[in-house]
Amino acid sequence: MTTENQQWFDICNIDDILPSMGRCALFNKQQVAIFRILDQQGQEQVYAIDNYCPFSESNTLSRGLTGSITDKVVVASPIYKQHFDLNSGSCLEDESVSVKTYPVRLNGSIVQLAV
Repeated sequence: MTTENQQWFDICNIDDILPSMGRCALFNKQQVAIFRILDQQGQEQVYAIDNYCPFSESNTLSRGLTGSITDKVVVASPIYKQHFDLNSGSCLEDESVSVKTYPVRLNGSIVQLAV
């Protein structure tokens, strides 16, 4: 299913998330980590992944440090420091582990997630 055919839900205002940081939101009874990142061209990008870190077994990924490794935009888990690719959800240190990603977009200043 393409994102054009999905139903979008308002989550928060982009200003609720500090630049280069994450924020936790409750979406469909799941904790979702939403990140506000400036790309290399200075364009604002938003990413959404599960907030649950499978290594520490805690809902903490929204509090991780963001950055880039090679060409991947990542968040480092705040507990054990594994890096998760914000585009794919895969763990850079252990390819057998990943977290769910969510379709996310900016609609004006509103962050929206799709089912």
